[in-house]
Amino acid sequence: MFTFTDRFAGNVARRNIRRAAASVAAVAALISLAACGSASANGGATGKSGAASSSGRIAVVASINQWGSVAAELGGDHVDVTNIMTKTNVEAHDYEPTSQDVARFGKAAVAVVNGADYDPWASKAAASTKATLVDAADTAGIKEGDNPHVWFSAKVRNATADAITAAYQKADPANKADYAKLNEDWHAKEKELESKIEETSSKTKGKPYSATESVAWYLADDLGMTDATPTGYAQASANESEPTPADIKGFQDALKDGSIDMLVFNTQEANSTTDQITGAAKSANVPIVELTEQMPAQYDNLLDWMDALVGQFADAA
Repeated sequence: MFTFTDRFAGNVARRNIRRAAASVAAVAALISLAACGSASANGGATGKSGAASSSGRIAVVASINQWGSVAAELGGDHVDVTNIMTKTNVEAHDYEPTSQDVARFGKAAVAVVNGADYDPWASKAAASTKATLVDAADTAGIKEGDNPHVWFSAKVRNATADAITAAYQKADPANKADYAKLNEDWHAKEKELESKIEETSSKTKGKPYSATESVAWYLADDLGMTDATPTGYAQASANESEPTPADIKGFQDALKDGSIDMLVFNTQEANSTTDQITGAAKSANVPIVELTEQMPAQYDNLLDWMDALVGQFADAA
């Protein structure tokens, strides 16, 4: 039987190749910066724990905007947050950092990365600095080979928020109480989201769904849903290979025969194959939840985005 773990273990070799390429790019950028003297090894550290921005606030760099939004909420007026990736048309898996990206990490007091081999270029760049590193996946024990889309997980969001707050309190102990209050406020919003997830799960629990890519697996799991993506297609997607015609037909047949109640479609990875799958879903009147891997521009923060997605799952149930 093809298990959930198998879905992500199968693509480790491919990601290792990409990670090596990204690491080489990051190292090259670091060497370039060192050679031209555009960034110091400690990023211009102030005090014992890291760098400050020109405004006197804590300089924070996040690899992806969804975690950057959390970092901004938890820091308030005490932080300046820079997000490296902000658009939905680029995958963090394949991103190659520029020398400017690496320089930003070099000047940060706190670096927030996703981890689980999702953004290895960012982990590499941050590790070469004195910035306090917050690895979102690592905060919840999620490792390379696991599903890396951890911002969809309530457990990871909570753990990462606390790790960011701890990093701020270390960097700026004079404002420790402020960070504690901002953390409390953030958790209150997260609890509202989790209450909505629990309420929605009364409609979604046990419902079989399939996905063109297992991006939102953690959210669907929090909603109590059952992943019924046909094995052949799921394995091809996890291995980042093309599904066979038989895999595609099997998926289309499953949508037609009523064994799938909902289709989750990552529009960021739309192609001719997903067109066939979504077409079959529409023909069979199977509701489709459309989402992206990166946080869309219309959302100011991760929790608002998650709230909207939970609403979409509720409407489709």
